[in-house]
Amino acid sequence: MSLVYSGLTEVTSVVNANPVTLRCDIQGGENIQLIYSLFKDGDPHDIHRTTEAEFSFTADVSDSGVYSCRGERSDTSAAVTLTVSVKAEVKVTPDQRVFRGETVTLTCDIQGGGNIQWTYNWFKDASVIPDITERVYTITSLSNNNKYSCEATRSDINSVVTLTVSDLPTSTLTVTPDSPVFTGERVSLKCVINSDHSDWRYEWNKGSVMLQTSERYTVNTDTLTITAVTTSDAGQFWCRGQRDERPKSSQSSSVSLTVTDLPTSTLTVTPDNPVFTGERVDLKCMIESHSDWRQRNGLTYDRGYDWTYYQTAEWRYEWYKGSVMLQTSERYTVNRDTLTIRGATESDQDQFWCRGQRDERPNSSQSSSVSLTVTDSPTSTLTVTPYSPVFTGERVILKCVIESHSNWRYVWYKGSVMLQSSERYTVNTDTLTIRGATESDQDQFWCRGQRDERPNSSQSSSAVPVTVKGVSPSVSLVVRPSRSQHFSSDSLSLSCEDQRNSAGWTVRRYTDRNTEDCSKLSGSTCRLVSLSTSDAGVYWCQSESGEKSHRLKISVHDGDVILESSVDPVIEGHTLTLHCLHRSTNSPILRADFYKDGSLVQNQTTGEMIITTVSKSHEGFYYCKTERGQSLHSWISVREKKENHADLEQHGEKEENHADLEQHLVSRSGQISVYNILSFLLAACPYLLATVVLLYKYYRARVPSTEDQSQYAVTEEET
Repeated sequence: MSLVYSGLTEVTSVVNANPVTLRCDIQGGENIQLIYSLFKDGDPHDIHRTTEAEFSFTADVSDSGVYSCRGERSDTSAAVTLTVSVKAEVKVTPDQRVFRGETVTLTCDIQGGGNIQWTYNWFKDASVIPDITERVYTITSLSNNNKYSCEATRSDINSVVTLTVSDLPTSTLTVTPDSPVFTGERVSLKCVINSDHSDWRYEWNKGSVMLQTSERYTVNTDTLTITAVTTSDAGQFWCRGQRDERPKSSQSSSVSLTVTDLPTSTLTVTPDNPVFTGERVDLKCMIESHSDWRQRNGLTYDRGYDWTYYQTAEWRYEWYKGSVMLQTSERYTVNRDTLTIRGATESDQDQFWCRGQRDERPNSSQSSSVSLTVTDSPTSTLTVTPYSPVFTGERVILKCVIESHSNWRYVWYKGSVMLQSSERYTVNTDTLTIRGATESDQDQFWCRGQRDERPNSSQSSSAVPVTVKGVSPSVSLVVRPSRSQHFSSDSLSLSCEDQRNSAGWTVRRYTDRNTEDCSKLSGSTCRLVSLSTSDAGVYWCQSESGEKSHRLKISVHDGDVILESSVDPVIEGHTLTLHCLHRSTNSPILRADFYKDGSLVQNQTTGEMIITTVSKSHEGFYYCKTERGQSLHSWISVREKKENHADLEQHGEKEENHADLEQHLVSRSGQISVYNILSFLLAACPYLLATVVLLYKYYRARVPSTEDQSQYAVTEEET
C-alpha cells in the first residue's frame, strides 16, 4: 500500500491554509470495505480513522510531519513527509508609489503564522539588509527605486515588493508683468503645480515669511496679486501646494521681484531757448530705458526701442502743453518721438512735457516740464542822414541798426524791390549810400538782417520815406558860439537868418522826443541863458508855411571837457580843425588825445587837431580825452565838392573868414542883427556879399516835419 498526496508519494511543501488530501492506496482492495487509519510521526496511535481511503484537511503549520496509513489487515504504508509553510507578504505604508523625501513603513505579514515567534530578515534588491530583524522596517528617506522583500524563519521568502520613488510634484512660479516692474503697477504671481492631483491649497512666501491676504496682497487659489506695487515689495517670492492626502508639492524655485521707478522721460528743445518768432521748433522725448513704448496719436513704427530703430505698434508718446494733450494739427506735427512746431509764435509759449506708454503696462513716465520761450526777432531800425526832405544832388546815407547779435548781412529794399550795389547805390555792410539824390529816389526804404547763426533773420525795419526836393530854403540857422558841443550853464544863441528877410521864421527843436518852439518868445532868435542837458537835441528854422531849414545837432555836457568842431559839414578838400576845450578857461587844453570811431588818431600837445585836406574817409564820430576828462562824441560830416559850382567852392574857402567876422561883430556889439552884418558887407565888398548869399543857399535846412519825428536819428552819441 502507499500514501499518496496529489499523485505524489513524497510531499516537500504545502502552503499554510491550503487544502490537503492524503489518499491511502491499497492494491487489490478496491472492492473491499476497509477501515483506514492515518498515522503521524511514527506515533502508533492513529490520528484519523475512516472508512474512506482519503484524508482531507486544511493545512496548518502544525500539520507538518511524516505521515503513513494502514488498512485493516494490511501493512503500514511507506511514509510521506508533509511540510506546511506560511506565506510572508510585504505591506507598504503609505503606498508602493512614494515621493522623494517621504517616510515609508514596510511590514512583513505572515499569513497563518499563528502565535509562532518568527525571526525576520529583510532584503533590498536580493541583498540582505544587516541588523534589521523586526517585523516592521521604516525607511526615512528614499532616493531611488528598489525591490524590498522579507522572510521569517520556518517560512518561505515572500513575494518581492518594488518601491517606486518619484519626485514631488513641481511648483513653478510665474510673474506678470515681467520683472522689473514699475512702481504703481499691478503684479500677478501664479503658482503652477505639475501634477495629476487636485484640491491643492497654495502657500505663498516672501523670503522666509508666509504671506497672508491683506489690503494690497490678494490670494485667489493659485494667484497672488499685488496692487500698486512699491519698492518695499521687491524680494524673493516662492510658493508650494498643500493637500489633505498625499502627495504634498515641492517648493517652487524662488523668483526675484525687482521694483524700479518708472523710467524717466527727458524733453529736449531744439533750437535752444529762447526761440524766435517764425522759427521751427523740435521737441524730442527721450526715455532712459525699456522698450515697447508707443505714440498715442495713431502713428506706428517699426522695431524695438533703441532710439535709432523703432518698432511698429509698440511706441506711444503723449505730448502736453500745460494741461492740454496735443494732437497733430497744421502747425503741430508728431513724428515718432518728436513734436515739431512750425513757425513759432508768442502763443506757443508755455510749459511742455511728454510721457511714454507701454503695451500692457498701464503706467508711464512723465518728463519734467520745459518752458518754451518765444521772443520777437531782433528789431531793425533805419536812419537817414540828412533828414528828409533832402535836396537834389545831396548824398544820402541810410543806416540799418539791428539791436542785438552780430555777423549780420544786410538786405536793403526800396518799396518792394531789393536793392543791389550800383553806380549810385553803394551798400557797405550796414550802410546804403545814395550819391546825387534825384526825385526818382523818392520812395519808402526799409532793411532787415540775415545771418548764418540763430537768430537767422531780424525783423524788417519800419519803412522810412525819403523825400527829395529841388530847391533848398534860403534861410539858415546860425549858432553862437558856432560849435556843436557846449558846456552846461553856458549861454547859447540860435537865429534864423536870411539874406532878404528872416521874419516869419521860428527856431524849433526836438529833444527827448518832443517837438517844440525853442523859447516862449516869438521871433527868429532863441536865447538859452543857462544850458542843461535837457536842452540837447536837434534845432532848425521853420516858416509859417512849414518850410524848414537845415538841422543842427546841439550837445550839452556836464563834464569839464568838450570838443570844439564846426556845426556845419566840412567840404571835401578843406581844412578841419578840432579843439579840446576846458570848462574853466574855455580855451584849448595844451595836451589832448583825439579819437575817431573809438580809435586813437592823434596825440597833441597844442590841444588841437588839424586835418589839412578833408576827404570822405575822415567822416565819423570824434571825441577828445585829457587828464581832466573826456568830451562827448560829435559826428563830423564831409560834404562832397560839387563840380561846376565854383561859387560854392569860393564860398567854402571864405567860410572861416565869415565865421571870424561874425564872432568879431558879436563880441563888439554883444547883440548884433543879421542886417548889420549884411550892411557892413555891402559897404565893404559887393563880392563878399554875393559870397554870403551863396553860403546861406548852400547850407540848406533839413529839419523834419512833426509827422516825420519817428524817423529822427541822433548822429552823435554820448559816452
